[in-house]
Amino acid sequence: MVSVRLPDGSQRQFESAVTVAQVAASIGTGLAKAALAGKVNGKLVDTSYLIEQDADLAIVTDKDPDGLDVIRHSTAHLLAYAVKELFPEAQVTIGPVIDNGFYYDFSYKRPFTPEDLQAIEKKMAELAKKDEPVTRKVLPRDEAVAYFKSIGEAYKAEIIESIPQGEDVSLYSKGNFTDLCRGPHVPSTGKLKVFKLMKLAGAYWRGDSKNEMLQRVYGTAWAKKEDQEAYLHMLEEAEKRDHRKLGKALDLFHFQDEAPGLVFWHPKGWTVWQQVEQYMRHVYRESGYQEVKAPQILDRSLWEKTGHWQNYRENMFVTESENRNYALKPMNCPGHVQIYNSDLRSYRDLPLRYGEFGQCHRNEPSGALHGIMRVRGFTQDDGHIFCTEEQIQGEVTAFHEQAMSVYKDFGFSEISIKIALRPDSRIGSDETWDRAEETLRSALRACGVTWEELPGEGAFYGPKIEYHLKDSLGRPWQVGTMQVDFSMPGRLGAEYVADDNTRKVPVMLHRAIVGSMERFVGILIENHAGALPLWLAPVQIAVLNISDAQSDYAQGVAQNLKKQGFRVHLDLRNEKITYKIREHSVKKLPYIVVIGDKERDANTVAVRARGNVDLGVMPVDALVERLKHEVDTKA
Repeated sequence: MVSVRLPDGSQRQFESAVTVAQVAASIGTGLAKAALAGKVNGKLVDTSYLIEQDADLAIVTDKDPDGLDVIRHSTAHLLAYAVKELFPEAQVTIGPVIDNGFYYDFSYKRPFTPEDLQAIEKKMAELAKKDEPVTRKVLPRDEAVAYFKSIGEAYKAEIIESIPQGEDVSLYSKGNFTDLCRGPHVPSTGKLKVFKLMKLAGAYWRGDSKNEMLQRVYGTAWAKKEDQEAYLHMLEEAEKRDHRKLGKALDLFHFQDEAPGLVFWHPKGWTVWQQVEQYMRHVYRESGYQEVKAPQILDRSLWEKTGHWQNYRENMFVTESENRNYALKPMNCPGHVQIYNSDLRSYRDLPLRYGEFGQCHRNEPSGALHGIMRVRGFTQDDGHIFCTEEQIQGEVTAFHEQAMSVYKDFGFSEISIKIALRPDSRIGSDETWDRAEETLRSALRACGVTWEELPGEGAFYGPKIEYHLKDSLGRPWQVGTMQVDFSMPGRLGAEYVADDNTRKVPVMLHRAIVGSMERFVGILIENHAGALPLWLAPVQIAVLNISDAQSDYAQGVAQNLKKQGFRVHLDLRNEKITYKIREHSVKKLPYIVVIGDKERDANTVAVRARGNVDLGVMPVDALVERLKHEVDTKA
């Protein structure tokens, strides 16, 4: 007898071994048709998986997140099937699931074209309609290598050859197409009904620029048509909000080949930057941080002590002078330790909080650069706290409250929290990592929040809390971090005199709220589609005259507003007022003030808010009061 326990706690008994599909059928015809996969004792498996002993089972359908991953994984293989049908000489390589879809890399004698993409998608639809069963078989490693070599799939053979000898591998087949895969897959191609191929790109085999350039086909797949339509609509909106396009249209910044991955900030863009920086500087002061500034370039010996030279060297820009090797700092922490070490510290000095708007440089691959979201030179709202182990929880809790307040002020309300745990390549003992990770968990428990854990994604010197915010399109962005570091202070000789007069090593907390200032400005631009709130807008008000007869009064109004601290553009051009209003509206200004003879004579202004909202005529003092309230409340 085999006993299968279902998620609702009920159990089903079977005389002998039973497949996931058979269990689903015993529950009901509807579930049998909807089943895409199963979870046996927490492991995702095919519906053909044979349950040979007592087990917990959940039937996975398209209503489950796991079901959507199975759909996307299977659609990636359907893509490969279609490509082989249309282009038999093409070789398939790898095709993983990614956020909102999948991709597959191919080796082919010529580049695929947009017309090829349409033909491939059409063929995928045809193959899906055939509803061919998807079957799984297991072969010994060497036998699988021989099989793929025999059908001319050199890349698949190479992948399998990297698997330890003596292991078995699984193959999945549909029609006359067989692919290497761990699975699971949908039971038949007919389950794949909603998909679309999105774009073509180049990708090096195994991510190495020394290898062949392959062709990457990106696609998206969904359980329901309306879900895909909503996603495609979101992409259209994201295209309109692309910070690179808006940066050019609104005259905020630009890039050029002479400085790849480095930003040329224009006056308006730098104004936005400064609003963020000055706001964060105020947060620093209110939270007991002392602002510091450390050098941009430090000797190699220091980076060797921190472990960066051994663990992060490929991402660092290096230089040489007078037979000494230096590196541009990729992060600010070693410099802050040097400031800490410049004096003898006591336990009475702790916690000691340093903050720096520190410029860092990282040698990002050119293909990874993306506007101001991913650059080679960036500035962080960086801070480091030197404290005792007993002070960690209080500092982390205070930081959490501080960060949530900042995100609220910038207009973000959906924040998810994650803890990135120890990576394979790391410094410090397992016992130290255990303490560091548990300290972060304890602090978050004290904050009363829930979190997700990310095994293997911590920094090499310590685990970290990550703050992920969602923008107005529902897209997640990872911004703030709080990291516990038991290793770097000791490696750099940091000490304090404890209450028993012994020397002890402080704990170092690495923290940032907005993270990369460049990236955060990019997030703000896209979140607001360039229509930044009044307190952040580079130009807050445009003052327009209808004719020369109002020029003097318009200048006085503009000067008054400037004295009140507002960023004002005075437009006295001899153009039609409708033209001037339209031009400034396109620039997404929060307010436009129009002045004609009536306004001049009554000492008033006609006010329009963004979105062509007519607020009517009001005294200048009333406008000032409205603007100040909006800035103060960060509405």
